[in-house]
Amino acid sequence: MDTPTDHLQRARELLAAHPVVDGHNDLPWALREHVRYDLDRMDIGADQKGRLHTDIPRLRTGGVGAQFWSVYVRSDMAGDTAVSATLEQIDIVDQLLERYPADLARALSAEDMEIARDEGRIASLMGAEGGHSINNSLATLRALYALGVRYMTLTHNDNIAWADSATDEPRVGGLSAFGHEVVREMNRIGMLVDLSHVADTTMRHALATSVAPVIFSHSSSRAVCDHPRNIPDDVLALLPANGGVAMATFVPKFILPAAVEWTHAADENMRAHGLHHLDTTAQAMKIHEAFEAANPRPVPTAATVADHLDHMREVAGIDHIGIGGDFDGTAFTPAGLEDVAGYPNLIAELLRRGWSDADVAKLTWQNAVRALRAAEDVAADLQTTRGPSNVTIGELDTV
Repeated sequence: MDTPTDHLQRARELLAAHPVVDGHNDLPWALREHVRYDLDRMDIGADQKGRLHTDIPRLRTGGVGAQFWSVYVRSDMAGDTAVSATLEQIDIVDQLLERYPADLARALSAEDMEIARDEGRIASLMGAEGGHSINNSLATLRALYALGVRYMTLTHNDNIAWADSATDEPRVGGLSAFGHEVVREMNRIGMLVDLSHVADTTMRHALATSVAPVIFSHSSSRAVCDHPRNIPDDVLALLPANGGVAMATFVPKFILPAAVEWTHAADENMRAHGLHHLDTTAQAMKIHEAFEAANPRPVPTAATVADHLDHMREVAGIDHIGIGGDFDGTAFTPAGLEDVAGYPNLIAELLRRGWSDADVAKLTWQNAVRALRAAEDVAADLQTTRGPSNVTIGELDTV
């Protein structure tokens, strides 16, 4: 009979061959918030436990082979401010790649990911979190792609002019005409369409328009935890035909029903102290910790995440699921998944539940790489039939 130790050892062996492609990590924003991008003050080449969820030693321990670094900027940033802040986020990823070349490898394609894995380096890609980062400009979208961004989440927490968010009041009913054009242009250039954070209507519109696989870079199952940020079963069921991948997140308020109400109260407490509810600076964490001391926090575990993956697999199939932890983008994490070193605990739990080695390989590495490669193939085909779109939002939408 296999023991927990056996499962953990097997998990580590599997991750050595089929490392994790994680769909979403907010380290760039954390570096902005903590040290204003001063890598001498926060060296991720050394253990930063207690300050960050992410550093290179723990990425190695966790079996991470590829990371989509989120070049997120807050959705209350708008216009040129959002574009400039996104460029700063891209720049810090570039600085990380220059500073740690033995560990991090720039990856612009699925082939680059495979090469990095063979070299024993962590493939580093970028994803822009929110369409506000392009300021309603398809040229800006293409510029982000040229700088290395390989997915864009269509919205963050707030609506934008051309797409509805999951956590805002409906405005355009999903995607506007310009929003559909954004999806088509993303397909043409080879940028993955990311549907985390978007409204159900936006999910369905994007899936109907996209001819390339979509992803959910950090979203879990709504049937398991009824939160608007999660994916309803009817949308999960559309992924096999699309070829897309839903990457389960670890954020407690999205995966554990008991944590949803607690988080609402904790967020209100942050706002009452004059802080943004997503703030994870040292000052903000002290406020969080005081609140938690008075109001014990419901804590999910690796098994909670496994429950989501089991259900997502049942609905979408083993070829259409992945992992997107959202480390350094959340104040709280599950027990056993406290930081990027914890992925083996999740894989051990899945092995305990009867997942095969082949299942794990698809979850951790193969599905995400396949989706990006398919998007590249679609783009290569589309570029033989049409050139860049220069249409404006004013020409397509009533604004």
